[in-house]
Amino acid sequence: MTLLNHHAEGPVSAPPLLLGPSLGTSYALWDEVAPELSLTHRVVRWDLPGHGGSAAGLIDEGATVGDLAVLVLALADSLGIDRFAYAGVSLGGAVGLHLAVHHPERLSSLAVICSSAHFNGSKPWEERAALVRGEGLAGLADSADARWFAGGFSVPRLVQDHRDADPDAYAACCDALAAFDLRDRLDGVTVPTLLVAGREDPATPPPHLREIADAVPGATLVELPGASHLAPAQCPEAVLTALRAHFGQGAPRGMAVRREVLGDTHVDRAQLRQTPFTARFQDFISRYAWGEIWTDPTLSRRERSMITLTALVAHGHYDELAMHVRAARRNGLTPEEIGAVLLQTAVYCGVPAANSAFATAQRVLAEEDGTP
Repeated sequence: MTLLNHHAEGPVSAPPLLLGPSLGTSYALWDEVAPELSLTHRVVRWDLPGHGGSAAGLIDEGATVGDLAVLVLALADSLGIDRFAYAGVSLGGAVGLHLAVHHPERLSSLAVICSSAHFNGSKPWEERAALVRGEGLAGLADSADARWFAGGFSVPRLVQDHRDADPDAYAACCDALAAFDLRDRLDGVTVPTLLVAGREDPATPPPHLREIADAVPGATLVELPGASHLAPAQCPEAVLTALRAHFGQGAPRGMAVRREVLGDTHVDRAQLRQTPFTARFQDFISRYAWGEIWTDPTLSRRERSMITLTALVAHGHYDELAMHVRAARRNGLTPEEIGAVLLQTAVYCGVPAANSAFATAQRVLAEEDGTP
């Protein structure tokens, strides 16, 4: 069987994440987002039939979104991927919804971006399909910027992809959109679902995404100011932040470990101080420091506390040292063991550094003991 053209990046051993495109685009739609997601996932982007590098013959007139979903599952099977997270834009999002309804066992989670459970009835898509079959794609490509982006923004490569798509395959994708309507099945979606709407999107405006969010149990809705239909291209940082929060295994796990080690009081205080400026840094700490490093079972938490105390003394980070002296006690180190670690730093980090460290640790331990 001929497969959809695709591009894979990220560790083969990482959790798989498939990314679906919008009608008229290629997997280049994800150029500003996929490399970042591949740090924690095995990311596979795919092209629609007749788009990018996918063969036009993979789809015929009268096709359905279900036919596209079959092609996506065949691609996953060929890569040895059984269960995967999925994110899709517009038609790619419709494919994700179809998978969630008809093949929930294959999805671990779902993100539907600038898409809908229906695309305003069949007539406009039947008319577009007829237009493309008769006149080709040049006219539609000329108006792509207005349909896809807001505020004069453009991505020339995506517009060129639109111009270069196979007209018959494009029209068959229009047939699929014409026939698509899952509104009466949304309450049966069981996978964790994120909806992302562009507030400037004329094709699938926010009410379309709200309709899904209201029907899918436990769904989350994010609306992006300034974003139009191709949000991953126009607002990649905002889309990336939403997808990381939804798909990132490290963040929820990391936050739990962070609280266990540092305590709820400290973490709550850090969260209260969080601003839009510091939000990504806080997410970074939770995902990488606490979700990846501190959860690695190679070293115990006691051992990690000893290493952390030493590193903080070496660099003179005494405010952080105070926090990690408390963490070391939570991780089971005795005051005597903490003292032994700091004594070791006197040899390798210098006596003045160790002197300041002992003063910091003594103050923290006295506070914990309730002594003046």
